[in-house]
Amino acid sequence: MDRTKLNHIERDLIEGMEELRDDLKGDMPITEKYTCHKVVLDLEPSVYTAEQVKATRELLRVSQALFAQFLGVSPKTVRSWEQGKTPSDIACRFMDEIQRDPDHWRARLQQSMHVLAP
Repeated sequence: MDRTKLNHIERDLIEGMEELRDDLKGDMPITEKYTCHKVVLDLEPSVYTAEQVKATRELLRVSQALFAQFLGVSPKTVRSWEQGKTPSDIACRFMDEIQRDPDHWRARLQQSMHVLAP
């Protein structure tokens, strides 16, 4: 590769990647030269009872139909959850987020609303 045709940013990137490659091949533990972090997310969804589903919906101050639309499910699905059927993991994760910051999600819902004139 002809590095003379590269700008200084491109040369710096290539040199940095070559240095990393050499360090990975070397004997020194990589953590002695580089800051290394392992990130683990604790996002196991909660299990929602019928009462908790309804309470989450009520945090947003919306009907079953609007809550269903917001979550991307049918109103029939929300009704079934509020009558005791267990929501899917992804729905539970979304409701966990609503529980963590209901003000944010109320504002987000407001941004999405369009009132239609009769």
